Amino acid sequence: MTGLPRDLVDSLFPADLAEPAELEERYPPRELPPAAEVTRFAPSPTGWLHIGGIFTASVNLDVARHSGGVYLLRVEDTDQARFEAESLSQFEMGFQYFGIQADEGGEGADATGRYGPYRQSARGDLYMAYVRDLMRRGLAYPCFETPEQAEARAARQKATGALPGYYGEWATWRDAPQDQVRTRLAAGDPYVVRFRSPGLSGHRVSFTDVIRGEITADDNRNDIVILKRSDSPLRLPTYHLAHVVDDHLMRVTLVIRGEEWVSSVPLHHQLFDALGFDRIRYAHVAPLMKQDGGSRRKLSKRKDPEASVGFYLEQGFPVEAVQYYLRGLANARLAEMPLGEALAEPLRLDEFGVAGPLLDMVKLDDISADFVASLSGEEILERVGSWADAHDAPLAAVVRAQRALALRALSVERGQGVASPRKDLRKWADFRAVYGYFFPEVFQPVTDAADPRFGGVSPDLVRALAKGFADGYLPPSPGVPWFDQVRALSASLGFAPSQKAYLRDPDAYPGSIADASGAIRVLITGTRKSPDLEAVCAALGTDEVLRRARAVG
Repeated sequence: MTGLPRDLVDSLFPADLAEPAELEERYPPRELPPAAEVTRFAPSPTGWLHIGGIFTASVNLDVARHSGGVYLLRVEDTDQARFEAESLSQFEMGFQYFGIQADEGGEGADATGRYGPYRQSARGDLYMAYVRDLMRRGLAYPCFETPEQAEARAARQKATGALPGYYGEWATWRDAPQDQVRTRLAAGDPYVVRFRSPGLSGHRVSFTDVIRGEITADDNRNDIVILKRSDSPLRLPTYHLAHVVDDHLMRVTLVIRGEEWVSSVPLHHQLFDALGFDRIRYAHVAPLMKQDGGSRRKLSKRKDPEASVGFYLEQGFPVEAVQYYLRGLANARLAEMPLGEALAEPLRLDEFGVAGPLLDMVKLDDISADFVASLSGEEILERVGSWADAHDAPLAAVVRAQRALALRALSVERGQGVASPRKDLRKWADFRAVYGYFFPEVFQPVTDAADPRFGGVSPDLVRALAKGFADGYLPPSPGVPWFDQVRALSASLGFAPSQKAYLRDPDAYPGSIADASGAIRVLITGTRKSPDLEAVCAALGTDEVLRRARAVG
């Protein structure tokens, strides 16, 4: 191994960089119980966070909290070309919505905690100190290969059947003469810094994954870039070096991350060893999957709206329902428990599967409906209002101005004493469609007697039903069989008394009582699918019922 003289290496870096020993003192081991885990979630702000990120972050949080440890949030923004400042606020919204609050990091990603800053772009001097140390010891070197030369190298490797990468005979600057390196540095030619890999082609290494057990893989042979080009406006390390330095200095004990990083473990172990750090344990979580025809594939933000955390916020999925569902995907035993119990139980990494769990939105809808059905009208209204403030301001104004009506609407076929409460409200975005017809400010009266929602009842009969219902309307009253007025009106207009009677002789009737009552239901609610009509009319009040019945022309 050959390296550059120390004075030449030091001339490439700021003179005031700390030495590694100083950084060890600045970021000492944490004083925590022996079994406590320090975990982290480290998103890259390049758009809305993937729901798989919430899944992984919640696992990290759960493991840290149940072990008496620390969960931290670190923003990995070294890729400035793809960095989106707006993503940071979106991430914060997502974490806040799902209740994933870090012990360290948080808003601004450098706000709290003695082991910060928690944003990689603010940690440049730390990385430079370790790159300098590696170069001093001959474990890293400057590489002047241009992008054009790198492209040509990749083309030659492909043409000759060689494996891609910068290694062996392809690593032209690995052992370049010092005079040649000095000349290029003196000329101010841009360069990257590469790690001098100790790996050999064909060599295999083994390591233990907390979830997957022992894994054997090819050792890393590539001299990967650890510090970006010297002519970069903001010279930062690549992910590989940065995360190793950060996890060590932040005293992370367990890295729980996506399985796409499994193949990088040999490289990361090489970096830990070269830097003199203890290796950190890894647990690689399988990605969330989607059923696509007869096969499964990874959930994609590009193809699947439900892949983005923004989708859950915009649709207003109850956070407890989503948390419960995701925890059940992580540990199957939790899916068999009541929601409250499952949210309190610890996750166990040894119960995670190695195959990606299937995200089934139909199942999530059912879980959400069950959860909403367990809430009181006041709780639902509070949550709907909070959601609507951000996503449907007109609805927010209506439900607050008409609070008593909203509570009456929510009490229909819900609440105490109802054996099978309605489960048509699954998420807060459904509220307008499911309950909007209760509110005069939202409901559009049905004015066209030929509207297809009347299900084929002739316009003349629709008008007759509307007039008869309004003229003889009796509001709901205890002990009075309210539906008798609909039954009598239906019979007076020639409708069959039952669907069975109508089917026996369809030519004798214009329809059945079901058709007649369905038409009245459309007049009052705008839909043939609504809760018990008597209860709806009671909630609306007589004046509003008559206004709607008389609107048809």
